[in-house]
Amino acid sequence: MELKVTSPAFAEGAPIPRKFTRDGSNLSPPLTWSHAPSGTKSLALVCEDPDAPAGTWVHWLLYGLEADKTSLPEGVPHDKIVKGVGVQGQNDFKRLGYGGPAPPHGKPHHYHFRLYALDTPISLKPEAKKTDLQAAMRGHVLAEGDLVGLYQR
Repeated sequence: MELKVTSPAFAEGAPIPRKFTRDGSNLSPPLTWSHAPSGTKSLALVCEDPDAPAGTWVHWLLYGLEADKTSLPEGVPHDKIVKGVGVQGQNDFKRLGYGGPAPPHGKPHHYHFRLYALDTPISLKPEAKKTDLQAAMRGHVLAEGDLVGLYQR
């Protein structure tokens, strides 16, 4: 089953507005989703750039979202635990929370905002890394959805 992930800030395959990048205000974009299957106990979000020169670059890890949540606001704070939102992991900028696009000059990069519906709560501490989250999710993904935005310099 596939979750439907969208954003009022940009369409699937369209450019991500500058304010959601490191060239702008570096705010996390607003996201909405639907079609979480029954049995969903929690949600997790991974934002990454597979076009990065050094390999896939993690821009955001957010986990422990409540199963009935259907959106994220613009500008989620960089706190370890965001009340009413979830727990944030460490991105590849070695920071907590969202780190916007900052690709080298050249071709557009693809930024995947992947949402996972899980059949279990995720009990990782703040500042977990992607490998930690992947291990915690293994065997528990009921559905996933992907919104791709583009950004280039």
